[in-house]
Amino acid sequence: MRRNTSSLLAVAISIGLAATACSSTKHTSDSSTGGGSSASSSAGGSSTGTQTSYKQGGTLTISNEQGQTWPCSFNPYNSTFNLESLGFIYEPLIYTNILQDAKETPMLASDYKWNADKTQITFTIRDGVKWSDGQPLTADDVAYTYNLMKQTPALDNYSLWSAAGLTSVAATGNQVTMTFKQNAQVYFYTFATLVGIVPKHIWSTGDAAAHPDTWTDPNPIGSGPYTVKCTPNNMEYKANASYWQPGKPYVTTLEYPAYLDNGPANQDLASGKAQWGSQFITGIKSFYLNKSQDNHTWSPPVLNVSIIPNLDPSHAATSKLGVRQAIAYAIDKAKVSAIGEDGQQLTGNQSGVVTPTFDKFNDAAAISAAGYDKPDMAKAAAALQGAGYSPSNPLNLTIISIQGYTDWDASIAIIKDELKPLGINLTESSLTNQTYYDKLYKGDFDLAYGSQPSAGPSPYTELRAWLHSANTAPLGQSASAGNFERYKNPAVDSLLDQYATAGSEDQQVSMIKQVSQHVLQDLPFIPVTESADWFQYNTKNFGGWPTSDNPYAQPAAYNYPDNEQVLLHLYYKPAQ
Repeated sequence: MRRNTSSLLAVAISIGLAATACSSTKHTSDSSTGGGSSASSSAGGSSTGTQTSYKQGGTLTISNEQGQTWPCSFNPYNSTFNLESLGFIYEPLIYTNILQDAKETPMLASDYKWNADKTQITFTIRDGVKWSDGQPLTADDVAYTYNLMKQTPALDNYSLWSAAGLTSVAATGNQVTMTFKQNAQVYFYTFATLVGIVPKHIWSTGDAAAHPDTWTDPNPIGSGPYTVKCTPNNMEYKANASYWQPGKPYVTTLEYPAYLDNGPANQDLASGKAQWGSQFITGIKSFYLNKSQDNHTWSPPVLNVSIIPNLDPSHAATSKLGVRQAIAYAIDKAKVSAIGEDGQQLTGNQSGVVTPTFDKFNDAAAISAAGYDKPDMAKAAAALQGAGYSPSNPLNLTIISIQGYTDWDASIAIIKDELKPLGINLTESSLTNQTYYDKLYKGDFDLAYGSQPSAGPSPYTELRAWLHSANTAPLGQSASAGNFERYKNPAVDSLLDQYATAGSEDQQVSMIKQVSQHVLQDLPFIPVTESADWFQYNTKNFGGWPTSDNPYAQPAAYNYPDNEQVLLHLYYKPAQ
């Protein structure tokens, strides 16, 4: 079961997606930027980092249980549909790999250049790119894509025209210039990597022009490696004959069935009927890995799976620090990891920094000093008693979760057993996807089990979503930008704001460590495990998969635009 679902709404990462600090002002396809972000010598290279010739062929099946049939809607602006279109059909300007220290690969933009104070960026749009209908892609298409967000604010999933301070986007020749009110480098990942470029000649006419926010885009015209034909039960992607990277994609056909249940989806993976999986598999070693020497898995951690307490004063118990401390002290995260997540997710830490992905931001000494790295029932009991609760005066709490997420159910069951001796009676409320997120965003919960919808190039992305007061809202109103718990701390706001204009990576690391100290002190959310980027893959007929040794992209099929990078690396190996 995927975690970064389209129903999570892309707006939940609307404010403050980060790139590492960069001292260089120009980025080209054959030069390096500063701050650890380097350009790839080519777009979407082979899995070994060199250009290798492969013949086109093969049919690859994706197994990613959704719990519903396909809507056959491909509007890349609509977060309910864009899982099926971004990466496969619509492409970004620059791909940024969060697993490789924000390494950049130029896509529709061949290079870019910032001005001195990072308030303006100019992209050079790649020559020779065509839409899948054969029309040329131009700078006008790029400018149109961003300006449409201004004209129809419902399309601006990342609040570029509000929170990011975008003031204008203009095309001149083969260049597009974006101007902001303030230093906008911290938003680079958002506007350069997460936005799919659309064709003006399609979107400026008919239903697309009249209702761009609700138009389903049933027959999408994109610049990406595939075109698509859809039925409710299956999406079939075919190699785009007009694709701008010669000879790519190597895999000719993708089948993407609509799985209504985890069982059939996992069975297809275990049998080899499906080759690319992106979901949790219970007992993965016996059920999947041992079935074939060609079956493999690698699920890198990118986010936290956390207990989310409601901090609004109207929630008298969960807004008390002592209650949150008791929960954090009591949970045996190693047990939850081993049993609830079948050992496939690492334990989380209370600082909120995911490791080893973001090790350089991690303050191990502070985490150890805080005492939340191992369960301590004596400290838990004392903290709860200080908050006015005990076994003789128990606290009854409900925790909401998503229906069908069996690993979450198993994890919550362990947590429930660990809290009961303290005097905390936990009841799980398993809700449909839509109901869960409605309650989460509006603050209609005591506790919630969940995570942020997307990671970024540093812990700043997730931490800003959780913690910045600009991302919260009064109870009953949607806190869709990520501060579901309603946390407010001016000191944290200041640190997060300073991060956006920091002059060096060392300064950014220091600021994240200071933010983590507040997370350790205030416990605005309680990390339990680290959310894995679920990934299973079969190497019998397909090579070029991302691995821990070559993490060229987030590997799950539901991650965009990483999914495109995977598709551009994959090649077909006919049976001998």
